Formats: sequence, structure tokens, C-alpha cells
Amino acid sequence: MTALVIAEHDNASLKASTLNTVTAAAQCAADVHVLIAGHNCDTAAAAAAQIAGVSKVIVADNAAFADGLAENVAAQALSIAKQYTHVLAPATAYGKNILPRVAARLDVGQISEITKVDAPDTFERPIYAGNAIATVQSIDPIKVITVRATGFDAAASGGNAAIEKIDAVADSGQSTFISRELAKSDRPELTAAKVIVSGGRGIGSAENFKILEPLADKLGAAMGASRAAVDAGYVPNDWQVGQTGKIVAPQLYIAVGISGAIQHLAGMKDSKTIVAINKDAEAPIFSVADYGLVADLFEAVPALVKELG
Repeated sequence: MTALVIAEHDNASLKASTLNTVTAAAQCAADVHVLIAGHNCDTAAAAAAQIAGVSKVIVADNAAFADGLAENVAAQALSIAKQYTHVLAPATAYGKNILPRVAARLDVGQISEITKVDAPDTFERPIYAGNAIATVQSIDPIKVITVRATGFDAAASGGNAAIEKIDAVADSGQSTFISRELAKSDRPELTAAKVIVSGGRGIGSAENFKILEPLADKLGAAMGASRAAVDAGYVPNDWQVGQTGKIVAPQLYIAVGISGAIQHLAGMKDSKTIVAINKDAEAPIFSVADYGLVADLFEAVPALVKELG
């Protein structure tokens, strides 16, 4: 059995979620190949070749892949997919845009957001906002899978895979890249951060959210928020953690003024250590917290910052 990982990258470097997907692929099949569909992407291909456990990196270089348009990348994956028993991609916006197209064209069912590989044909995935785990067995000849990065460790470096260049498929002409606006921040990217400080509706206002900044600065943390805080307009959409936001699993997650709705818990409960600060002793967030502080956040957070020196 051989698995193909569709790498998420920016032509110069791999996204961290690709490393977690390689780990999942290695549990599915003895051989793991990585597809780099990009433009002037030799640097990304070289990085993929250094991933431990990868035996081959397949490179398709074409201007049509420069911006990762799903129609083109899916067509490239389909051109080689029947050589593989498993086709995997990260369960990010990138992977979720590509793999359903691949599964539909192969006429197989997609297995979404797996968190564990029980056997090459059997996988576990969360359902009901993470309150239950479904065990899914597939009889399809090719398993098409998106991987929730928080469920798998990142693959180590130290590999020396062969790099093979293949002919790129033609531009499908179905979509055109117009522009991209990237949120700029001096803080770590939310899904890759080792420490996250998140605020909820209990913060009260956009202005009050600034109370969390000194704490995040002390810890070198990314900043996140609950959907309630985002919907209230306190912070930008890209801060949202939860079932309909970003799924995170940092080493330390500090939830401030977050009640802990089921949708939020689904996005952060795999964090290694969870600290909750809330004045409501009955808040659901305390059910998953390793450390809980029942206190007024406007007193507790400045005191914590002071203690951190």
C-alpha cells in the first residue's frame, strides 16, 4: 500500500499541517509520497524531501498551480491518484477545497477530519461537535481522507526522499485567482502557536480585549476568541476558535471570559494544558480545564501579568 499526501505550501515552504498529515499517511501505508503542485516550488519540494518517512516527492510545476486553485490541484492529484491506496490532505481550507473534488471524480466516499488511524481501512473522527467519536471503515479501493492536524504529531525531519518531476496538467480554466488579503500580525499564527490566550463575550467590548495583550506578550502567545466575541465585533473573524472557526491544540490554552459553549470546546479541548478564568463557577469551560480560576477577569488577568514579571 502507498499513500499520497497533497501538500499545502506557499511554493517556498510547507504549511505545518502537512507534517501532521504525513504522520497519518505513514500509519495508513508502508510508503508515503508527497505531491507538490506549485510554481517555482523547488524549495517546498526540497523541504518535503527532508520529512522522515517520505519515500518520494512528486513535483508538478506550472503557473496554473501558483495560487493553489482547487480545480487545478485536484486535477493534478487525479492524474496520479489511481496509483495509490490512500490520498490524504490536511483538514484545512486548502485540503477541504481539493479533496471533495478528488473523491467525487474517483466515485468514492470522503472520510473527513480523522484523528486516529485504527487500521489501513478504519479511522476515527469526531462527530456532534466532538462529543462522540465515530469509527469509520471504508471498503473503497482508494481512501480519500482529510486529516485533523491536532490528532497527529508532526512528522520529524531527517528524510532524504527522491524528487520526481512529472508533467503538469493544463489549466482547467474554471477559476481565476484575483487577490489575497493576509492578516498581518507580530504574534504567532493561531493554528501553529504553542500558547494561545483567548477571550470571550465576558470581556465586554473590543476596547476591553486589550487587557489580554500584556498576558499574550509575556507568554509569546497568539490571541484567539470565542464565536460570541467575534459575532459581537470585539475582534476579527480570523481569531475565532471553535467548530466553525479554527481547531487548535497548543501546549497552553488560556480561556478568559469564555463560558465554554460546545462549539468552542470542539475547537480547543485537545490542548495539552487548559487554564480557564471565569466568574461563573458553573461555566462549562471548567469541565475541560486543567486549572480553573473563579474570579473577575479584570482583576485576575492584571494580577497574573504582574506575577509573570
